[in-house]
Amino acid sequence: MTAPTRHRILKDRRTKNLIRRLHSGDIAVIHHADLDTTAARALIEAQVKAVFNTVASVSGRYPNRGPSLLLEAGIPLIDACGEEAFERITEGSFALFDETFLKWEDGFCVTGKPVTEESLAVQLSTAQNNLNYELDLFARNTLEYLNQEQSLLFDPLEIPPLKTSFANRHVLIVVRGESYKEDLAMLRDYLSDVRPVLLAVDGGADALLEAKLRPDVILGDMDSITDAALRCGAELIVHGYSKGDVRGAPGLSRVEALGLKAQVFHSPGTSEDVAMLLADELGAQLIVAVGTHFSLVDFLDKGRKGMASTFLTRLRIGSKLVDAKGIARLWSRSRIRFREIALLMGAAATPIIAVMFLSPMGRNLLQTLRVWFRLHF
Repeated sequence: MTAPTRHRILKDRRTKNLIRRLHSGDIAVIHHADLDTTAARALIEAQVKAVFNTVASVSGRYPNRGPSLLLEAGIPLIDACGEEAFERITEGSFALFDETFLKWEDGFCVTGKPVTEESLAVQLSTAQNNLNYELDLFARNTLEYLNQEQSLLFDPLEIPPLKTSFANRHVLIVVRGESYKEDLAMLRDYLSDVRPVLLAVDGGADALLEAKLRPDVILGDMDSITDAALRCGAELIVHGYSKGDVRGAPGLSRVEALGLKAQVFHSPGTSEDVAMLLADELGAQLIVAVGTHFSLVDFLDKGRKGMASTFLTRLRIGSKLVDAKGIARLWSRSRIRFREIALLMGAAATPIIAVMFLSPMGRNLLQTLRVWFRLHF
């Protein structure tokens, strides 16, 4: 049994907001039912000491992988520490951590149910059995929303004016979703050869900057992007609700508070759907997607009750949309073929060049070239 260690405690009901404030060794207190993979990866990257969740990290609705990732990374996860504990914890205070509980100097303690590999396996098994019900509910909701969001398929889009040209260019859309880091790493050759328009969706801008790439355009509701990314110099488009919706474009106030200017794009659907529609409408030749969502678990992780807008968007764009992994494989193969041909030609030419320069005529040619270079350089 290890001795208790002292750590800073940070809390937030929205995990993606908490991520921005965390540093290595902090303890994260969250309120996150069905902890998703994106949030779990972000907590791992922040190198937190432990995670305390006020609710169940696996509710049993579907087999979410977030808790598994934390345990695989060796980060303790303590569930169900309660709403009262969350309210009493002071943001930025320090407490002693001892495997399953936190203790402050005034004697206040917080504890919960430690998530172990064994208990997690049971929870995920139960959740897997419930997946058929969730799929049925998801399909029903999708059909219902298809009628409400059919404008995405038929209506012309009111695109805000942009300086960045999309016409006849490849567009790389980056969402900070599953495997985005691996996808960006695989696309290095493609990026250097093609130089596509880099269109980031919200936190996708931070993903690009981490990969030493600057986005050309950032689109989203601006709730999961850092201030530094907003200030990187990209054109900003705030995704707003459909015109006439009283909720407007909530993300605009944050952009304006930073003294930045942004266009507003009103449209139903998710921000990643709207990014694809924007690229298509502006004449993109090919749209390459990184970190986007399409599986049932992806949508449940994002809290989406259906996928009507995504279905309609892909229907509208058609074959113009390709997956990052597919384009990376094709590009690497074409590069390998070119490299093999170049090596073969070089190998074939080597003996010819060697014979030529060993002959009297070749030596005379070499001498002539040497004199010519001295005269001109």
